Amino acid sequence: MALLNILHFPDPKLRTIAKPVTLFDGELKQFVNDMFETMYEAPGIGLAASQVDRHIRLLVIDVSDKGDAPRCFINPEILEADGEGRMDEGCLSIPGYYEPVTRANHIRVRAQKVNGDFFEVEAEDLEAVCIQHEMDHLLGKLFVDYLSPLKRSRIRSKLLKQKKQA
Repeated sequence: MALLNILHFPDPKLRTIAKPVTLFDGELKQFVNDMFETMYEAPGIGLAASQVDRHIRLLVIDVSDKGDAPRCFINPEILEADGEGRMDEGCLSIPGYYEPVTRANHIRVRAQKVNGDFFEVEAEDLEAVCIQHEMDHLLGKLFVDYLSPLKRSRIRSKLLKQKKQA
């Protein structure tokens, strides 16, 4: 297994729209394992392939308290979304920043497993928010896009300044 490099905002590669996964092979399985290792090490509760500069429709999450409930979603699509909740979100690509975002608090998702089999799952609250957040990455969208232009600009400026100083 290997740790992958996480892209940071405002890297333009984070705006790339991911393509569907069509080949379910050993290389994909290894990539999924690397994604989990990277997410846990960061540490985070979700990671989209786009965040590690691989623009395929794949995301991993684990919202359990102990980090022992890994879930992988390949080619995910939201079939139903209802309710509305506001929750502070953070992002491994925007380290150190947390802002409230409004999203559906209940979703039903259809996706594929690493072997290509389809499955459906219903998710609520934090799990639903995490899946929607990671699916946004696959569309080139970041949680800061839900913020005011001024707030987004301030976060961008601070991150660029930190990068210069590093």
